[in-house]
Amino acid sequence: MPNDTKVPEFILLGFPELQEFRFLLFVVFLTAYLFTFFGNALIIGISNLDVGLHTPMYFFLSNFSLLEMCYVSVTVPRLLGSFVTGSQAISFWTCITQMYFFFFFGTTEFFLLATMAYDRYLAICHPLQYTVLMDSCSCAYLAFGSWMSGFLTPFLPTAFISQLSFNSSNHINHFFCDTGPLIKLATSNTFIAEVMVFLVSAVVVLVSFLLTVTSYGLIVFTICRIPSASGRYKAFSTCGSHLVVVIIFYGTVIFMYICPRSGQSSDMDKVVSVFYAIITPMLNPIIYTLRNKDVKKALKKALKRVMNKCLKHRGRTLLTVLKGTSTHT
Repeated sequence: MPNDTKVPEFILLGFPELQEFRFLLFVVFLTAYLFTFFGNALIIGISNLDVGLHTPMYFFLSNFSLLEMCYVSVTVPRLLGSFVTGSQAISFWTCITQMYFFFFFGTTEFFLLATMAYDRYLAICHPLQYTVLMDSCSCAYLAFGSWMSGFLTPFLPTAFISQLSFNSSNHINHFFCDTGPLIKLATSNTFIAEVMVFLVSAVVVLVSFLLTVTSYGLIVFTICRIPSASGRYKAFSTCGSHLVVVIIFYGTVIFMYICPRSGQSSDMDKVVSVFYAIITPMLNPIIYTLRNKDVKKALKKALKRVMNKCLKHRGRTLLTVLKGTSTHT
């Protein structure tokens, strides 16, 4: 009987050295997931409800927030389920599907970040033509292009990895199905799959990185030519939040995939993966609410509106009670 076969399922080891802290890990990851999900949902809600935020910048931010909600939903719910049930098994095709969607949303994030950088470039470097160049149709095409590029990009790498053979050693030392751990586990020739993953990843990262760096290079050049300090600060403040997100995201990805790997353990890979797959999406709502005056202003208006409605409702209820009491009297 041959050793190479398509195994019916894999075992995601997760964090075996921290099994005694399983409940604590469940609470931590659940808190991070809920904060990420509802924080980004709040940004989408505010961007759509507040008329002052109906601009290209917040249209792309809404897309980015939706992306982050999808991104964390690929890995965290299954991880939480394993903490509760203790089951670490995942079927072969479920594993392949999870890998595809993680690749899909990760690729879309690169392109959306580049698109958001291009939007800031037009707003700062070409302010007079900005409304014409970045109209509603242009915004829709750019957002659709980012999502569609992310959707199509993983097809070839996923197809090649799904055709690999795996032996009875089906234990994946990770908390989700990523390309690297799956390829390491394969017993058949992985050369084509590795080359395909590397080439696709390199093209996505380099193209999006060059577009983002070029946009910010031109932005910095334009800002430096503004004579007043207040004008420079105002121009930079419109892209400061996005720049922070770009630095965090690219920094973790470069550390994970480009830095020398010698001596780096799978446990270190898992720590870095937790950072860019869970913590970074959680930081985005904080960055965009704390550093963005428009979002903070819109949030205060929304909270004030809710408070006024609650007070009016309580007032009506109290008035009804008082009328009922006086009638009985």
